[in-house]
Amino acid sequence: MKVAIMQPYFFPYIGYFQLINSVDKFIFYDDVTFIKQGWINRNRILLNNKDHLITLKLKGASSNKLINEIEIIHNNGNLLKTIYQAYKKAPYFREISPIIEEVFRTMESKTKISEISEISVKRVSKYLGLNTEFETSSELYFNTRFLTKENRLIEICKENKADIYINPYGGESLYDKSNFKEKEIKLFFIKNNIVSYNQFKSEFVPALSIIDVLMFNHPEIIKEMLRQYVLF
Repeated sequence: MKVAIMQPYFFPYIGYFQLINSVDKFIFYDDVTFIKQGWINRNRILLNNKDHLITLKLKGASSNKLINEIEIIHNNGNLLKTIYQAYKKAPYFREISPIIEEVFRTMESKTKISEISEISVKRVSKYLGLNTEFETSSELYFNTRFLTKENRLIEICKENKADIYINPYGGESLYDKSNFKEKEIKLFFIKNNIVSYNQFKSEFVPALSIIDVLMFNHPEIIKEMLRQYVLF
């Protein structure tokens, strides 16, 4: 069993989906501290041939709260208009715009940024035909305050009888492979190879939201992109 555990991000970049595609089970880590100016409620799109930051408005966002405690402000219509303005002439706009609309419609009944971000990831994964199983940490795993971050990840892996845990390569300085090995878990880090593609007629801008990838590429091409990574 291969497992990954990550905070839920709003329409994250393709590297996030490469991580999803590399495991059997992906657990949204929603009961950890919210990081202001992070990527939980923000991302970048291509607007007028330049990268442009999009942000979901939040109520009382604070690094003193958990991700699943923070609510969205139900006034994000202008954000949807901005996305449409950016991509209305993109080759796959007709196929992808209903997916984006569906995510935005859930904001009428869902209140938490963790919920909206999870829905955006699941909906894209469904469109791409990914078979990874999803879970949410706050629903199934106790947020034990007495465990270090590394030990909590190990405990979640043990509960899943996982023998492989995959983490983004930025965690190389945070986690010790020997500690996982003691628990009979192999820790791997994933390094993404970002593949370029045509974005209108502009110079390629990498690492934008998955929205950008979806707007310019057929699903089968994107599936091939999802396999462009290395584990070490």
